[in-house]
Amino acid sequence: MDSKLLLVGAGNMAIDYACVLNHLEQSFDAVCRTQTSADRFFEKTSKTCMTGGLDGISDFSEYEMAIIATPVLSIFDCAKTLIEKGINYLLIEKPGGIDEEQIVQLHQMASEHNSNVFIAYNRRFYQSVQEAKRIIQEDGGGCTAQFDFTEWSHVIEGIDMPNELKKNWFLANSTHVVDLAFYLVGKPIEISAYQNGSLSWHKPSKFSGSGITDKNILFHYGANWESAGRWSLEITTAKRKLIFCPLEELKTQMKGTIEILPANNIDYSKDRAFKAGIYHQTKSFINREENTLKSIEEQVHDFKFYNKSLGK
Repeated sequence: MDSKLLLVGAGNMAIDYACVLNHLEQSFDAVCRTQTSADRFFEKTSKTCMTGGLDGISDFSEYEMAIIATPVLSIFDCAKTLIEKGINYLLIEKPGGIDEEQIVQLHQMASEHNSNVFIAYNRRFYQSVQEAKRIIQEDGGGCTAQFDFTEWSHVIEGIDMPNELKKNWFLANSTHVVDLAFYLVGKPIEISAYQNGSLSWHKPSKFSGSGITDKNILFHYGANWESAGRWSLEITTAKRKLIFCPLEELKTQMKGTIEILPANNIDYSKDRAFKAGIYHQTKSFINREENTLKSIEEQVHDFKFYNKSLGK
């Protein structure tokens, strides 16, 4: 952990990263745009934050890696700048850009500069998920999966955020669930997808689909942003059902029983001490455990599913 890291941003996500970096004793500098943000960052982390944004940094040569934890609309420009400045090991907050065009451009740029860019889908690193991975392997693999990425539109519509972000809310937010599901059960090789309905800020608003993954696991999904619901994921093996609802916690139902119980022996301490998933994701990044992280190449590939779900 001797390489110096640049943390871009000073909002809540950047503060969450800084708390983990401090705990890991990872050397880093932080940069943001305004003094107000820098003051709040210092108050929460005891770490000084440079101001003036990336334009205020004259020499990037001391940084070997960077974490971009800015709002979604700023991610692309920040990542583009850092790649051009020669920082070739980046973790950027999901989804990597505001739309497919930006993410594809970033992937092309990363390829041209031989840069390693990873998308921060922190739910992959929940302790509940890590235990589920172990159980699935122990049970001989998964059999079926179902997931729900219902969003609370009645809350989202009242949040003051750019229309461009709301218009792309499936990509910006719902893909947390989608990514987690296919991280555990494999990528779709066949899929039928249906959608209808619309909100004033997002179309479609109702989703349904099914298919099979490259691990021969059948899946189906649904979401209705105009009704009740919440994020959830269920995976069956030959021995049990694994239930994530909420995603941070794992429950199990054994074959031949109706009782649903918390999974045993999960150490949730890091997910409770820090924002869930961030500790192990950050540790994997700075230790360059690339097989655990989502590459931008994988994100580009996943647009095959994203677009089909959206009816594009």
